[in-house]
Amino acid sequence: MKTNKLPIRSISMFLLIFTTILFGSHFYMWARIDYYLSLSVLHKVGLALWLGGLPLLTLFAMRNMRRLPKALAKIVAWIIYPWMGIALLFFVTLLVTDSLWLILQLVPDYHLPEPRAFLQHCFGIMALSTTSVLVVFSLYKGLQAVSVKSVTIFLERLPASFNGLRIVQMTDLHIGPLIKGDWLRRVVQRVNLLQPDIIVITGDLVDGSVHELRHHVEPLAHLQSKYGTYFVTGNHEYYSGVEEWCAYLTSLGVQVLRNRRVTIQSSAAESFELVGVDDWASHHFPGGGANLAKALQGYNTDSLLLLLAHQPAAVIEAAEYGVDLQLSGHTHGGQIWPFNYLVPLQQPYIKGLSRHKDTRTQIYVSSGTGFWGPPMRLGTQAEITHITVLQGI
Repeated sequence: MKTNKLPIRSISMFLLIFTTILFGSHFYMWARIDYYLSLSVLHKVGLALWLGGLPLLTLFAMRNMRRLPKALAKIVAWIIYPWMGIALLFFVTLLVTDSLWLILQLVPDYHLPEPRAFLQHCFGIMALSTTSVLVVFSLYKGLQAVSVKSVTIFLERLPASFNGLRIVQMTDLHIGPLIKGDWLRRVVQRVNLLQPDIIVITGDLVDGSVHELRHHVEPLAHLQSKYGTYFVTGNHEYYSGVEEWCAYLTSLGVQVLRNRRVTIQSSAAESFELVGVDDWASHHFPGGGANLAKALQGYNTDSLLLLLAHQPAAVIEAAEYGVDLQLSGHTHGGQIWPFNYLVPLQQPYIKGLSRHKDTRTQIYVSSGTGFWGPPMRLGTQAEITHITVLQGI
């Protein structure tokens, strides 16, 4: 029997690993800063309190954020989420610094231009300076206005009357602790200016309950397109009350595709099938789990299939069913370097347009419209994707 929660053993293991990494990484940062800068006792204690307090605050917020007064929750969110990104960049910078320092240890003292203690201090300053530059740039990229990315995709089976079809994709908006209704309202205005034929939202719309965020998501009711707005669930909807969110989105005029399809028909009586499946990893939850076979039951096999699936991993099954184009998100393109090197461990595609092996199935993976966790991006760009679909190979 399915439950609405992951098994207790899995949750406990995740928390144990997460806590170990969290405190271990902060202890490493404390130890390396002390080593490179030779801190005084007072500075050493102050740094320990800072780097020990932030992980504690993070663990506290994970369990109690929704119970805090809104004003206090906002302050806590703007401390812990940016710090997650800062800590990541600082950790990686220190690893690189340590690697260079270890190489330097192989050089005899008499070959060094300066005393080793002075160079050690310089390495510490270099690590702090590099991190500061990366943090400022990442925050700027994460908080700047979302850009429109234009993409042209050729589909052989596209009906002639749909040649030039304009699809606008939004994904991974993560309305929640840091991203609010005013931001979404501006995104909706930009989408409407593109005059799309179809608008699709490929999951991870929210991080919070309908009760908390309904007014922040309400701007979606003002989306305008020829054939409507369609939504599929992402993994974060299942952490936030998926049934309530699907019902609320329906009330806003957004069509929710949970393992089902709709026929999009032109004035020339030509059509294609728009298919949506639940999140690829949602089988842990009641009623969840992608079921493409169910969605395609009884369809005309000659029709073009356009699939909305939150995670790129769904493309493997999509290709088996002859899907022409899959639109996905989930990866954020890595969001903050060096996560772009880790995403391929779970997903077959990270971002952009690809053809799946030697099949006719193409997949476009958006880098995401919002952000998750730190309001930062490094090596990636948030996007509203403006797709033009044309006939061709």
